[in-house]
Amino acid sequence: MRALVLGLLALLVWPAVAVERVVTLAPSLTEIMLELEAGDLLVGLLDGGDRPVAVQHLPSVGNFGQLELESLLNLQPDLVLLWPDSISNAQREQLQRLGIPTMLVEPRKLADLAAQFAEIGARIGRAEQGQRLAQQFNQGLQRLSQRYQREQPLRLFYQVWDVPLYTLGGQQIISDALRVCGAENIFADLTLPAPQVSVEAVLQRNPEIILAGDQAQLDAWRNWPVVRAVELDQLWLVPDDGLERPSFQMLGAMEKLCEQLAKAE
Repeated sequence: MRALVLGLLALLVWPAVAVERVVTLAPSLTEIMLELEAGDLLVGLLDGGDRPVAVQHLPSVGNFGQLELESLLNLQPDLVLLWPDSISNAQREQLQRLGIPTMLVEPRKLADLAAQFAEIGARIGRAEQGQRLAQQFNQGLQRLSQRYQREQPLRLFYQVWDVPLYTLGGQQIISDALRVCGAENIFADLTLPAPQVSVEAVLQRNPEIILAGDQAQLDAWRNWPVVRAVELDQLWLVPDDGLERPSFQMLGAMEKLCEQLAKAE
């Protein structure tokens, strides 16, 4: 319902001007454009990893955190979709001063992501696709939540990096995904998206599961056998890196995560 309301509001707020040239400044936003069947509107993107086949031919406007403004201006976009951390505040302000229409996409909850499918769809003239995507996403979330919820959530540490040690805060969308799968981020009380923590803090909170994207990072925790996750041998790789790209494909990545967490003791 929230996605429907926001989609309708978007149609009322934004002027009925056809968007024909879109630049995306994050891989997840490129994926959303493709999921909205709007790849034909893409004229450029900010590189930040492997590109989908459908956009390999598009010109680059820089790398993540390093926007090449001249390259972007040469593409004459009538809409730039951006993630908050994809460019600096100074560059974002520069885009505004130049009169380039921008749309900030920052879902902190899964419900926000569904709503933004509808919002982006309405903005680019793909309102029907946006509403359909939002509905399908919400239905998928409901199905996963009903199947994998636990009376007592699993205590989980999600490791982003090892030196220094970084994790995810409670307002990061992956923390919401963990809840759907019956787990709770042990650092959900922290508000920063990616806070730095200490090994001592992890030991004190004693997670039952540790997730990381690198096997060496997981193996290092075996030096701390007092940790419940080590005792249970529940040091697991993140099953799908799509979990870290908020687009519709995140639903499939979450399903893999839920299936893995269902094996926990």
